[in-house]
Amino acid sequence: MITVDAALAHLFALCAPLPVETVPLAQAFGRTLAQDVTATRDQPPFAASAMDGYAVHRNDVVPGAKLVVIGEAAAGHALAAPVTMGQAARIFTGAPLPAGTDWVVIQEDVSRDGDTITLGASLETKPYVRPAGADFRNGDQIQAPRILSPADIALLASMNIAQVPVTRRPVVAIIATGDELVQPGEAPGPDQIIASNSFGLAALVQNLGAHPRLLPIARDNIPALELTFDLAADADLIVTIGGASVGDHDLVGQVAQEKGMQQAFYKIAMRPGKPLMAGRMGGAVMIGLPGNPVSAMVCGHVFLAPVIRKMLGQGAAAAPRQMANLAAPIGANGPREHYMRAHLGPDGVRIFERQDSVLLTVLADANCLAVRPIKDRARAAGDKIEIIPL
Repeated sequence: MITVDAALAHLFALCAPLPVETVPLAQAFGRTLAQDVTATRDQPPFAASAMDGYAVHRNDVVPGAKLVVIGEAAAGHALAAPVTMGQAARIFTGAPLPAGTDWVVIQEDVSRDGDTITLGASLETKPYVRPAGADFRNGDQIQAPRILSPADIALLASMNIAQVPVTRRPVVAIIATGDELVQPGEAPGPDQIIASNSFGLAALVQNLGAHPRLLPIARDNIPALELTFDLAADADLIVTIGGASVGDHDLVGQVAQEKGMQQAFYKIAMRPGKPLMAGRMGGAVMIGLPGNPVSAMVCGHVFLAPVIRKMLGQGAAAAPRQMANLAAPIGANGPREHYMRAHLGPDGVRIFERQDSVLLTVLADANCLAVRPIKDRARAAGDKIEIIPL
């Protein structure tokens, strides 16, 4: 058995960032920016008013001053005529400042009679002007890699970027194996269960920004597995669930090797998830996950997610971890690194008592995995422990 860190190192060596593709801005949200992009303009492109009021020269900003209004400027409609000393222009938020002005007196500080305004006795000390290029300048960059947020999309639009270079989404073929499985909605026989792992992993894959492809359940025989592997041949990542152990009916490794898989490792010193294998099959990375539902999902967070992030060009890094206080004491850990379902609340991390790898209800109630190192000593309430947020 190898350690979790060693397994991750093998997995990162098996994969690389996928090629760059260009997508319309409207389709770029959630994608990984693959190349730096450069603004093609200043924002704002002109000095603009930050408030409704009157544009004037700063030397005219004197309590009680009387100024002549010569025109109006609104957003999208600049005043062509320059404003000289003793004059003012009615201006609205977002409008370009007319030539000759550098100050906006807010309308609350002005009284108007026809074309004459009188400034109030108490005036604001700030100009309420947004300078040209205050947000960004022509040539400023958004640097890659970056997962594009709604705010990033707005920024790209403002920079006049209509086409965005992003990393191609990995296609992840998900193969559940086993005679005992039927699809949700079907009527299971007396010896069968519902296939849950593949749907949970597909949701995880989609949330990471990849394309999940759910393939038909592969039965526990060589022809069925061969056919399913053939259907997955054009995927970037092939994920099998179950059949990776050493029982008489666990044929995934055998068939994968017959299909040309070059195995990188098999079995990890962790729980849940010991029977896990990985390698390359043709142009794809292959990861064989254990069949127990919680084991498959935990390994999805610990191994599958980092691989997908690397394929998306987000770097080679383990699942993000943080430190938190234990809410209650826990006993010593054994010879395998343990990823325990837990809940982080106001009083700290509370590790669930039931940790059986078939209990999906416990996983659904968890919002983190508490990570116990190999041979970790017993811990008291208040001790720091490492967690992986879910």
